[in-house]
Amino acid sequence: MIPETAHFVRDLFGYASLGFNRSRLARWGRGDDYTNEKYRELAISTADRIHPRAMNLRVVEIIDETPTTRTLRMQRIDGPLPPFSAGQYVNVFITIDGVVTSRPYSISSAPGVPHLDLTVRAKPGGFVSGHIFHKIAVGDELRTSGPSGWFRYERLIDGDDLVFIAGGSGITPFMGMLRGFAGRNDAPRIHLLYGSRTPEDVIFDKELKKLGPRLRGLKVTHVISEPPKGFSGVTGFLDADRIRKSVGNIEGKMFYLCGPGAMLDLCRAALKDLGVGMHRIRSELYGPPEDVTSIGAWPPNITADRVFQVQVEGRSAFDAAAGEPLINSLERNGVVVPSVCRSGECSACRIRLLAGEVFMPPGTGVREADRSHGYVHACMAYPITDIRIRL
Repeated sequence: MIPETAHFVRDLFGYASLGFNRSRLARWGRGDDYTNEKYRELAISTADRIHPRAMNLRVVEIIDETPTTRTLRMQRIDGPLPPFSAGQYVNVFITIDGVVTSRPYSISSAPGVPHLDLTVRAKPGGFVSGHIFHKIAVGDELRTSGPSGWFRYERLIDGDDLVFIAGGSGITPFMGMLRGFAGRNDAPRIHLLYGSRTPEDVIFDKELKKLGPRLRGLKVTHVISEPPKGFSGVTGFLDADRIRKSVGNIEGKMFYLCGPGAMLDLCRAALKDLGVGMHRIRSELYGPPEDVTSIGAWPPNITADRVFQVQVEGRSAFDAAAGEPLINSLERNGVVVPSVCRSGECSACRIRLLAGEVFMPPGTGVREADRSHGYVHACMAYPITDIRIRL
């Protein structure tokens, strides 16, 4: 039976079964009215087990990966870990020096294990990453969102020939995928190109070497941008020349990108030069750009440290630096905005711009309907005039 016919037959029987069950429930007097309190509570509790809005996790182990990177191994204490797809992330809610904020971190453990791993690199000057790296200890509890995100493997769409391109801590969602594929007979072929500054910065180096026998289709190429004297490995950047030399023929391959914004821009341009269509690229951005003023569309007359006034409707005004995401300035001034991805994709932090102008990097995922009514994503909005907003 051809796939299209099989799907039609399956759907036909599915709809027939659905109609039968609805009529049977009606005969039994239960109907399908989930406004009934009993069944409403059952539906909500079932959905919450599968897709919890929040989870309470306790740190049971801390694993030092590199001098600047640690993995927090955690167990859920308010219920079972929900199912998730390798490559997804959770948003960590945290209060630091009275500031209520959050940051998303990819899950680096595989689905199905009894713990959840978050691997955190302490960035220089990182407000949240530095706190987690230096202050969080075994026994501490963290509150997170449920798993979210679309950076995951879809066999029917992506095929069986994958190229993972990671930069720095962008290896973490790939590690969750590789661990999930390990030992499976149906695992796809994977070529991992992993860019790091120095050999000491390579996260999961030992485990990547051990994964080879359990993932026979795995090939790992490390690319070091600042090699030490005498280094004999691959050096440079993940540009078109390096990708072409490492990967060879691009035909039929699906490319996954994860890392800092500058690396993603470089790799997207490189893949375009190599003739890879956008439909063959999945990408995951790690937060806002490190220097938004370096983006070509940024107003050249405005410096990152220039200060503008933000007036939140119904609240007191405060000052905000042009080069900092608006959501950070809001949180520092006691205004908590719901957020999940903090990368301009999910729209959870959308606010309405009533007056003034903000800069949003090209590609920020604002829906056209929101854009036409003046909504912006606070996590990727930068004030370039005095502004007035409504939460």
